Amino acid sequence: MALIHVTKSNFAQEVLQSKKTVLLDFWATWCGPCRMIAPFVEEIAQERDDIVVGKIDVDEEGELAGRFGIASIPTLVVFKDGQETNRATGFRPKEAILALL
Repeated sequence: MALIHVTKSNFAQEVLQSKKTVLLDFWATWCGPCRMIAPFVEEIAQERDDIVVGKIDVDEEGELAGRFGIASIPTLVVFKDGQETNRATGFRPKEAILALL
């Protein structure tokens, strides 16, 4: 499945109403660790059609970042049935990202 760009306007539809588990990557273009995990997040999006993988640019979507208390990036947040079930902040290898699911 393709990586999706999540915004406040599509958040409810893409995340809260999703029938699949959702992995969200809160990131920013200037963030070094964010750029380091980006290839892993993109690979997971391509390899797993049983989940939805989305990215939220905290500079563009400050309201969403604030809503979820994102104080440091990258922060990965997992949602199942519209509820947050897991969260990790900072660089993670691909295996650790998959373990969050």
